[in-house]
Amino acid sequence: MTDSAIATRKKISLASGAMVYLASNILNASIPFLLLPILTRHLEPTEYGQVAMFQVLVSALTAFVGLNAVGAANRKYYDEDARKEMSGYIGACFQILAISFLFVSAFLLLFQDWLAEALGISPIWIFLAAVSSGASFFVKMRLGQWQVRKQPLKYGALQISLSFFNAILSLVLVVALSYGPEGRMAGEIVAPVVLGALAFFLLIKDGLVRFSLRLDQIKDALSFGVPLIPHVGGAFLLSTVDRFVVNKHLGLDSAGVYMVAVQLTMAMSICFDAFNKAYVPWLFERLKANETATKRRIVKWTYTYFIIVLMMAGAAFIIGPYAIILIAGEKYAAAGTVIGILALGQAFQGMYLMVTNYIFFAKKTARLSMVTIFSGVLNVGLLMLLIPILGLQGAAIAFVIAMAIRFVSTWWLANISHPMPWFDFKRVEG
Repeated sequence: MTDSAIATRKKISLASGAMVYLASNILNASIPFLLLPILTRHLEPTEYGQVAMFQVLVSALTAFVGLNAVGAANRKYYDEDARKEMSGYIGACFQILAISFLFVSAFLLLFQDWLAEALGISPIWIFLAAVSSGASFFVKMRLGQWQVRKQPLKYGALQISLSFFNAILSLVLVVALSYGPEGRMAGEIVAPVVLGALAFFLLIKDGLVRFSLRLDQIKDALSFGVPLIPHVGGAFLLSTVDRFVVNKHLGLDSAGVYMVAVQLTMAMSICFDAFNKAYVPWLFERLKANETATKRRIVKWTYTYFIIVLMMAGAAFIIGPYAIILIAGEKYAAAGTVIGILALGQAFQGMYLMVTNYIFFAKKTARLSMVTIFSGVLNVGLLMLLIPILGLQGAAIAFVIAMAIRFVSTWWLANISHPMPWFDFKRVEG
């Protein structure tokens, strides 16, 4: 086989693998969206608010249960000693998981009554949220090791199986057995536990787990994962904490209504993420070429993308209220007052993805974490200020302002990291 034929086969393999990941991610993200019309007709807004609060807690615990050690294991694969050290390193990551889980559980036990009152859920679900987060660590570890080894079919099979099993459990428990919000939350726990056990078995089967006390490996994994906690925390404050503040000021009923609007606008986020995953390899290839004419065309196409994204948000203001009633039912009609505003926030998220790629290309991501943290803290401040005055609309407006500031700040940072002819309009060629 000639060199050109080998190169062509590699490109085809890379492209097909990317498409598998893309299809898997889209399908995985779509399953909760498809559940929405069924769950909202079997759960009252207050009950849906309880589910939202449980999901907020699971999301918040993700940064602390495991301390982002999955990312450290993924990075370790590319080290020179990976073949010899990999199983022991993953074992060290699981030791970090065990210790962090114990500390988090102790914290939750100490403050369970306060958290239960603040979130509006029973104390038992507070602890089970940590179980769900810990079980998800096993799944993420298995997925990550398949991804670095370029095994997209196995990756997609496990990822989709988790979401599908979660959905089936939720439907059985909520619809067939009428367990209400507890049925949905149980699905969020049982599915990760079962698939987490399977993931752990598959890691052992492939010889990727070996337990021994190696403080150097634990320290190395922590040095990667712990600095990411502020970044993950900033993202949480930016995209998730609003449901907690809505619940605190307006109650579970409003939190449930708000969550429905958030989930519907997440359809935009799914599209943006899918497009960006396909766009990044194309963009990086052209940025490496460093041709001025190509950069101008990229800028022109990016502005066209911005216009399309903003038009999508504009359409949400018009058709969003009708979509709420059609999909979620009359009980959630109040979500129609915020869906357009939230869609505008998602539009800024889509635009943010287009400009943040230049920062990753330039490998200057430290400042990006600061932008995320600042935007997240700003969002919390705006939520506390606007919700008592404007209600649900205040939460949505806070989200839009924070997302807009993150987008503009990241755009400015991107132009410093990797300059592009953003404002050279007249010289942008077709």
